[in-house]
Amino acid sequence: MSFLSEILERKRLEVEGRRSQVDAAVLRQSLSPVSRPRGFGASLSKRGGPVRVIAEVKRASPSAGAIRADADAVGLAQRYARGGAAAISVLTDGPGFGGSLDDLRAVRSAVPVPVLRKDFIVDAYQVLEARAAGADAVLLIVAALEQSELASLLKEVAALGMDALVEVHTQRELAQALEVGAQIVGINNRDLTSFKVDLGVSEALLRQIPENVIAISESGVRALEDAVRLRAAGAANLLIGEALVRAPSPETLLTSWSALP
Repeated sequence: MSFLSEILERKRLEVEGRRSQVDAAVLRQSLSPVSRPRGFGASLSKRGGPVRVIAEVKRASPSAGAIRADADAVGLAQRYARGGAAAISVLTDGPGFGGSLDDLRAVRSAVPVPVLRKDFIVDAYQVLEARAAGADAVLLIVAALEQSELASLLKEVAALGMDALVEVHTQRELAQALEVGAQIVGINNRDLTSFKVDLGVSEALLRQIPENVIAISESGVRALEDAVRLRAAGAANLLIGEALVRAPSPETLLTSWSALP
């Protein structure tokens, strides 16, 4: 089995376990006290707009291993916000990334910008979980879902007032995302099978995204020259994780990236 298929199988088991403890109807009832979603899409740029950075909170990843196992999610997110991050991405997968929904709850309460739940979403229950924890947006990975599942999850996300970041890696996946009406498309420069990073993926796909759709280049920005390269390819929004988590001063990096012409 590939990495992606293994993690999706694990996710489905995790969801069933949590659903057996808290029914979806009960979870939905808990949504009333949760604050209204902040506009994730509204915080980003459309083509030609100023650079916006979605800064990611993660302690580890399957490709990099441990990054900062002891990272304080709230402290990191607050530094990101002070540095000008347009939004915060929070990994909520435990085994692969060292994250949790508790991280998301805590971050959402501590920063004024929109917060994305980044996880492997395979079930509408996880969308409910995300909103109950305060998420303003969720990640939907085209490679992880059947087309009918993607369409159904997009409707659930919209019904809860959130935004969906629909992630693609190939031209075919981009076509699938646009077919179901995705309004925010993330181009992942990291292949989820080989873990190879290629900024050329964004360079090839950015020009194929309609101007009315928000495009985000994800993964592979390790230095200013990477951001400059993606900016030259038309990227207005960058999702950056590992480089910021490792940086002694993430605020400085965010300021330099956000100032790109």
